[in-house]
Amino acid sequence: MSKTELVEFVAEEANMSKADAARAVDAIMKGITKGLKEDKKVALVGFGTFSSKTREAREGINPLTKEPMKIPAKNVVSFKAGSKLKDSLN
Repeated sequence: MSKTELVEFVAEEANMSKADAARAVDAIMKGITKGLKEDKKVALVGFGTFSSKTREAREGINPLTKEPMKIPAKNVVSFKAGSKLKDSLN
């Protein structure tokens, strides 16, 4: 599902205009981003938990040259599905 399809779904389910649904979807994404930056975690009970983790610097291999290279540390986002989401997929 693309963002456009999600906006259309939200508009239909919530009986609102597509413009209002687009603003709502954007606000949710901004809220999740803000929560990850400030608290490193956003928990949506039943849906799942987003968390921000730091991946340590490490050695890797350049696939083109097969030369060793250093991969810098960086922040990554992980998601763990909640029980209701898991159960709905079965």
